[in-house]
Amino acid sequence: MASLFFLFVLPFVVVLVVLTVIVRPRPVRIPLKGRHVLISGGSSGIGLALARRAAAEGARVSILARDPDRLRDACDAIRLATGVDAAALAADVRDPEAVACALEAAGHIDVLVCNHGVFLPQELDRQSLEEVRFTVEVNLMGTFHLIKAALPAMKQRARESGLPASIAIMSSQAGQVGIYGYTAYSASKFGLRGLAEALQHEVIADSIHITLIFPPDTETPGLAEERKRRPDVTNMIAASSGGMNADDVAQKALHGLKSAQFVVPCNFEGTMLSIATAGLSPQRSYLMAFVEVLGAGFMRFLGLCFQWNWFNIIDKWYTKKTT
Repeated sequence: MASLFFLFVLPFVVVLVVLTVIVRPRPVRIPLKGRHVLISGGSSGIGLALARRAAAEGARVSILARDPDRLRDACDAIRLATGVDAAALAADVRDPEAVACALEAAGHIDVLVCNHGVFLPQELDRQSLEEVRFTVEVNLMGTFHLIKAALPAMKQRARESGLPASIAIMSSQAGQVGIYGYTAYSASKFGLRGLAEALQHEVIADSIHITLIFPPDTETPGLAEERKRRPDVTNMIAASSGGMNADDVAQKALHGLKSAQFVVPCNFEGTMLSIATAGLSPQRSYLMAFVEVLGAGFMRFLGLCFQWNWFNIIDKWYTKKTT
């Protein structure tokens, strides 16, 4: 019996003990009550759901978006749901000067949620470079503009308050795996991961913690518009993954933010993707690190099975189209 223990159990115990020592950054909690939470893309969808939940937890909430009318409606919805008056900031995230002015007017920020995003699905050879540029400028450069504008004051505020701060970035499962028709979108969302991983190294000493959220298809006004132009092949591939509603995504995102998780998956498929794509990303939980170490090989096999299915879908669609 003892020999079986040493042969089969002890190696796992040793790995687990080592992981408790080496995982970084260390676990931390991000308080929300009484703190300023600013959410871009906060006038609808996931952003509005996040704003309602943060306000319900006692946070001072500001929402940023382009359309003043939609911002006004969103503030009314937040007030009706929570009794909290949210501040509305009108700015286009593509404009760094407008973003800087809006954030200066908002005052110090404790939690920044970069939730804005656009999605114009189409095959690259059919999509204009103007649309590609627009997607990258909003999704990737817009996030740079927000963080660049907020970071100096966030560092100072974290030092003065002694409380940890947070920057949460809304990516997508299409920021973990490329999919037919998502060329520009996936490029912009994959870029957010590199931003987040490098930024966490740069701001950890300032007690600022990065959270990267990977939702699946989410029932929002944006998804309704996306479906109008999504290629048939994309719809067939997307059908293999379950969708979510905005409030459920917001609940998962806010829980991950408060526990300072670096990667926040939102459903079962997302959890599998997070294990398969863990790579060199930070990990606070030694238990999750243990799952990643043990599951990496199997998840790679499972990923190859998904790719086999997707390529079969593409082959069948093109064969049907050309016959």
